[in-house]
Amino acid sequence: MINSKKYSKMLILSAIFASFLVASTSAIAAGSLMPVSLGKAGTFAILSKAGITNVFRSSVVGDVGTSPITGASLLLTCDEVVGKVYTVTEAGPLPCTVINPSLLNMAVSDMEAAYTDAAGRNSPNSTELGGGEIGGHNIAPGIYKWSSPVTVSTDLTLTGGPNDVWIFQMSQNFSLANAAQVKLVGGALAKNVFWAVAGEVALGTSSHFKGVVLSKTMIAANTGAVIEGRLFAQTEVTLQTNTVTQPK
Repeated sequence: MINSKKYSKMLILSAIFASFLVASTSAIAAGSLMPVSLGKAGTFAILSKAGITNVFRSSVVGDVGTSPITGASLLLTCDEVVGKVYTVTEAGPLPCTVINPSLLNMAVSDMEAAYTDAAGRNSPNSTELGGGEIGGHNIAPGIYKWSSPVTVSTDLTLTGGPNDVWIFQMSQNFSLANAAQVKLVGGALAKNVFWAVAGEVALGTSSHFKGVVLSKTMIAANTGAVIEGRLFAQTEVTLQTNTVTQPK
């Protein structure tokens, strides 16, 4: 009888341990997607390789950088930037300009590496979701891939927790329609949403966008677009009375 009771207790403890192990493994699996490392680029709200043009007045909270500046425009003024403006020459707006070619070269290199990382992640959760039209969708954390252009014509919702990660891989252009919004629900954070776009990015008039844009070409924010995130372009960034806030 005593041995039988001991055996029963061992079976119960084994079952409890097995349940705990399964639950722990599931939790690890759910949060296993790692965010994209930005390296030195992570100190910037806007970073480009071919200039930043602007229609006054925009508002940028975070550092701004463009390299190389030669032949490029940098038309933001100091009173539009809460942060530093980094350039490789004196071409930036004084007195907020910091001339630091070394930092900019590293940041641009890390920006390019971040794009390569995000665009190259394997095993997407979905391919060609919505045929490229993802407005109206509620998207869980994961990797999503498209070979067609991607548009958000109506509000898009991303639902997840503060440690969840989204990576959107687009081999063509991406556009957010006028007045459309990207909404984060359940504690999801803009810093964990990565948009890797091989083509051009267009953020519509009065739209609200969230996440880190890693564009292989240009990013155009139209009049009044509000961005909580980062705009990283391997060509140029164009602003038109926009608000860009670096995510926390």
